[in-house]
Amino acid sequence: MGYLYLGIAVIGELLGTNLLKASNGFTRIGFSIGSLLAYALCFYFLSIAMRTINLSIAYAIWAGVGIVATTVLSVLIWHEQINLTIILGIILIVVGSILLNLHVE
Repeated sequence: MGYLYLGIAVIGELLGTNLLKASNGFTRIGFSIGSLLAYALCFYFLSIAMRTINLSIAYAIWAGVGIVATTVLSVLIWHEQINLTIILGIILIVVGSILLNLHVE
């Protein structure tokens, strides 16, 4: 169940981040409120996920998946450019997240 909550937290983070971009520096009130609500949802479900998932693993997955998905969405929705350095950084983040999940106690 913890990973389901973690998935919801990731979705909340993605929604919050994209609404934050759409808020244009908190000048568009609807997007601003939506962003804050999405982040509240995100952190609530992240905290529940950490009841059963180790902090280091939960945070690595949350942050790693969030960074990769946010980058993809920034290209698709916001038409932002990426380069080889960004791609290499994302690969390193994914590898690091995988290595953290291979940790055996």
